[in-house]
Amino acid sequence: MYRNDTVIPFFALLFAVALYLATYLDAQHLAALHGGPREELSEGQIGLLAFGTLFLIYGLIGYFSAWLEGVELRPGRHVPEPGAAVTLVAVLLAVVEAGLSGFFVRLILDHLSGEPITPAAEGITFGAMMLVGALLVALYKKFYLGDEVLIEDEHSEVPW
Repeated sequence: MYRNDTVIPFFALLFAVALYLATYLDAQHLAALHGGPREELSEGQIGLLAFGTLFLIYGLIGYFSAWLEGVELRPGRHVPEPGAAVTLVAVLLAVVEAGLSGFFVRLILDHLSGEPITPAAEGITFGAMMLVGALLVALYKKFYLGDEVLIEDEHSEVPW
């Protein structure tokens, strides 16, 4: 049977934490050498952060996949039965999404009217909107969509 294992994502998350810690310790070491905190990142720190982020995303995708699909696929049709708590969480996330969307539009309109808006505020708001949207889609997939696992014989019609 197909197994959706969580061992490799665990080590990916562990390696991501190790890379982030190495970046932090490197920054502390460079600050001690220069006699004060540095404002910019070195090339090595950017590389450590990039690979740490890569492993963090890979580990999160692995755990997310195991949560959505289960650890082991079993043949047959599976019909979920959503409860009231999941529906309440989905409604609350939809309200948060609508509020974030309104705030984002307000930020853009303020920016167009000439008020100084930091790009970080727009980026964080948009990122939060995308995160809440992804959580809504994941809840829908997990608790509202049925799935069917089909199996085939070992000898298929494929010539190779």
